[in-house]
Amino acid sequence: MTPTPTGQVIPTAIGRDLVLERVLPGSIDDAWASITESDRLARWFCTWTGEPRVGATLELTLVAEEGDAKSQAEIVACEPPTHLVVSTHDQGGTWLLEATLTPIDSNHTRLRFVHHLDEEAKSEEVGPGWEYYLDALVAAMDGNPMPSFDDYWPSLASAYADRTSPESSPNSLA
Repeated sequence: MTPTPTGQVIPTAIGRDLVLERVLPGSIDDAWASITESDRLARWFCTWTGEPRVGATLELTLVAEEGDAKSQAEIVACEPPTHLVVSTHDQGGTWLLEATLTPIDSNHTRLRFVHHLDEEAKSEEVGPGWEYYLDALVAAMDGNPMPSFDDYWPSLASAYADRTSPESSPNSLA
């Protein structure tokens, strides 16, 4: 498989947003379950333990990562079945992640995923990973084989480096 970079890096008033979209094969309720229920998340991203409510912190165990695959996630906003915002914390830092689901029809749902990038985050490091995970989500929902991370990294890194330039930064003097 040769993945294609689909994300956009968009300047914002406070930084940059990495925005990716996917059309998911299933109803909005099926899509919501795939991004929120621990057993469904385990098929493509992570498992979690804790109390699932706004303000609570969950412990995540990533399923495809090497080494210490644990992190914490605080639920910032949750409006089932359309909107979820979490702030994750691990040795790599803090990431603010947002998922918005919109029904297309009874068998398809649009996912808009936003990683609000902080100043230290490099889109060429983050973008390929989210391409992989979102393609894994689609594969899990379709019942297809999982993609290989090796197809995404480092091959997509340069495409994401090209999508971020100093001129596009809201903090630039240019």
